[in-house]
Amino acid sequence: MAMIEAIHITVHGRVQGVWFRAGTKEKADELDLFGWVKNRSDGTVEIHAEGQKIKLEQFISWCHKGTPAAEVASLGIEWLGTPQEHSSFDIRS
Repeated sequence: MAMIEAIHITVHGRVQGVWFRAGTKEKADELDLFGWVKNRSDGTVEIHAEGQKIKLEQFISWCHKGTPAAEVASLGIEWLGTPQEHSSFDIRS
């Protein structure tokens, strides 16, 4: 069984009001990832994702582009030591 890893991502750019959170959940569900996504007051989007490393890498690639209306400027990525063992991927407000 593949080891589960966790990442924390901060997405910078025009990423709010462009269906970024919904697209993130859709991609995470497609890749069987768990965690959450939420808008931050500073205009960024924050993501916590857990799953197999290869799927997390595919997810990061998607986050660099995001939804069609998004304009991603950069990603802050932190690989975390221990997953929190979420059972779903949620959109938080």
